[in-house]
Amino acid sequence: MEVPVTPDPSATYTALLAERKQEAERLEQTHAKFGYARLAIAVCAAIVAWLALTGSFSILWVLAPVAAFVGLLIFHERSLARLERMRRAQSFFQRGLARLQGEWAGAGETGERYIDPAHPNGQDLDLFGKASLFELLCAARTHIGEDTLARWMLTPAPPEVARERQAAVDELRSRVDFRERIAILAEEARKGVDPDALAKWGEARPQLTSKSLRAAIWGFRVFGIAGFLAGALAMAGSSGIVTLPVWFAYFGRDLFLLALAVNGIFYYRNRAPMDAVVGAVDEAAHELRMLAEVLALIEKQSFHTPLLARLHDSLTVQGEPPSARLARLNRLTDYLDSRENIFVKLLEPFVLWTAYWAIRVEEWRARSGPAVRRWLDAVGEIEALSSLAGYAFEHPADPFPEFAAEGPYFEAQGMTHPLLPEARAVRNDVTIGGQLRLIVISGSNMSGKSTFLRTVGVNAVLAQMGAPVRAHSLKLSPLALGASIRLNDSLSEGVSRFYAEILRLRQILDLSGGAQPALFLIDEFMHGTNSHDRRIGAEAMVRSLVGRGAIGFITTHDLALAGIADELGAQAKNVHFEDHVEDGKIRFDYVMRPGVVRKSNAIELMRSVGLEV
Repeated sequence: MEVPVTPDPSATYTALLAERKQEAERLEQTHAKFGYARLAIAVCAAIVAWLALTGSFSILWVLAPVAAFVGLLIFHERSLARLERMRRAQSFFQRGLARLQGEWAGAGETGERYIDPAHPNGQDLDLFGKASLFELLCAARTHIGEDTLARWMLTPAPPEVARERQAAVDELRSRVDFRERIAILAEEARKGVDPDALAKWGEARPQLTSKSLRAAIWGFRVFGIAGFLAGALAMAGSSGIVTLPVWFAYFGRDLFLLALAVNGIFYYRNRAPMDAVVGAVDEAAHELRMLAEVLALIEKQSFHTPLLARLHDSLTVQGEPPSARLARLNRLTDYLDSRENIFVKLLEPFVLWTAYWAIRVEEWRARSGPAVRRWLDAVGEIEALSSLAGYAFEHPADPFPEFAAEGPYFEAQGMTHPLLPEARAVRNDVTIGGQLRLIVISGSNMSGKSTFLRTVGVNAVLAQMGAPVRAHSLKLSPLALGASIRLNDSLSEGVSRFYAEILRLRQILDLSGGAQPALFLIDEFMHGTNSHDRRIGAEAMVRSLVGRGAIGFITTHDLALAGIADELGAQAKNVHFEDHVEDGKIRFDYVMRPGVVRKSNAIELMRSVGLEV
């Protein structure tokens, strides 16, 4: 179902949630009815059994309620599965409404496992962790989907890739039904699928492929079946069931024993590789079975944008969809699972049941195994795109950014932070690039300097991953993003805050020497040293970055650093955030203004908490 993109996604989610709740209530009632019906059939079975034992009629009549009970059990399990999925659907829309109401922090997947202290911006921009950008965006339910979304956040995409993702997100944003269903189905694979191990199983070199081994298995199977049949006939002849020549009784018995011995030795000597194949496919087939419905849902879709169409086409193997390939694997593993049956175990030495089906499984892996990684990648990308599409649907006013042909360049109109509620967000305009390479932001404590740096950084991350941005418009060139905003000392590693800062500055400087121009965001530049060294070090660092073609922002409440802009002339400018005292309280408007701030609020802040200064 496609839902028109409206300015009120909350109304859409509320209506769909009400439908899912109504369907869940109906299924709850059905569940209760099934319970009563099963109890009634069990009582009927007991009555029939008692009457049969009293001689009223044949005990075979018990089979009727037993068959009814089994059939009812199957239908009940299906009803429970539908009920569980309907509950997941409710959670899907409840999470969406929570995001729209600003009550999502701490309720979703935080992505803390992706935090990398060595990454040039991952920790500084609140990309991961509680109340992070990842938690806001992520609707993926599988680990491969979460991994894909995290990788996109940490690795800027080239403009052509970002544009393809934009088109795919735009197509998926109105397909609420598809995004709902893929979230419901992928939930089943959330904990049970190890994508890396599964892909490696599919790509590993198939075993049991030796032509001589396969020929031997076929030969021993024929010999074993012949020996078993001969033994069975000999036994039937000795029992008088059939009439056979006397010599056949001895021949059949000997052939039976010979087949048992020869095939038993062959199976024992080749058991290790066969058990390895069986053990590996048991786990892999179980995981693929969890993904089968997700893949089937994707293969049934008709996509129009190039990226989605390409992902859809990547699922087929020699023109055959994954559903057909996986159905064949399921049949093979079902046959393998039947080796635990007592009758199959008795016949194993004669028919080499495990060996035969293990070979068939390896034949499947040789033909379809290399496609497993493609299937996983497609699921991961579509889940990541669905996450961005959900964000786009929930923020219809947020536009997709444009990419500049030449850079470095960053121009935003009406930009604010996507993690801030719209009611509290203050929008600012900013342009940097061309001749202007540095913007020095001064201002008092808590005036919004650090938040503005994160606003620039997070919107740059959204833009280069293919998502809408929180601005009226944004145009940027491809940029390598380096940030020094949230740094701490480390007792365990013997690292002071100042040393941690200069290590990060070294990392940003190295980043600026890469293939893409760098965008640097440095908060409270060299805060951990004295004013004299800070001014010298900051100016030298800025000159190095600008000389390497980087653009960026630095913040400071040390007005001496504001003079750096004067030293760089037209390559730099000063802007500031300010505050004012109203009714004895400090107020901030978070509006960026040109020039250097002319006042500090440190004394007022100390007095506001009761310090006598």
